[in-house]
Amino acid sequence: MTLNELNNLDNQQASKWFEQCCASRTWIYSMTNARPFSDLKDIEGAAKTAWAKCAEQDYLEAFRAHPMIGDMNTLREKFANTKAIAANEQSGTAVASEATLNELKEANQAYLDKHGFIFIICATGLSADVMLSELQKRLPNSTAQEITNAAAEQIKITLLRINKALA
Repeated sequence: MTLNELNNLDNQQASKWFEQCCASRTWIYSMTNARPFSDLKDIEGAAKTAWAKCAEQDYLEAFRAHPMIGDMNTLREKFANTKAIAANEQSGTAVASEATLNELKEANQAYLDKHGFIFIICATGLSADVMLSELQKRLPNSTAQEITNAAAEQIKITLLRINKALA
């Protein structure tokens, strides 16, 4: 899709397009109503501004739309709307050892149990071992700190998705 095409979508179509990038309804609404965008820098700036204005519940809503890192079954079954994008983002898990994937699964569950949401990281270009290391580093953090960390990772993911979708 081109930026011009995005600018000319009706609100319902634009909302669906933005949902591929970030599942927070507040963010989607803000982005849909921020159109038209003049260029890529403009849409990226609007995305950052809209995300910065979101509240904790908006962040958590966006986080819930992510599959757990390394959980390819979840990718296939639960998140069909962002499946292709998320699968590509997590391609580093495709070549991971079974032991690493099992450690990721266990660490992800421990993170979910502690913080109430899954571990969020911009996984593009990261190996499964690096993702596991980052998860293990962040696991001891407070939930408040992890909401901040995950929100920072989410906007990176969102910007990548916008750029890919407009390529």
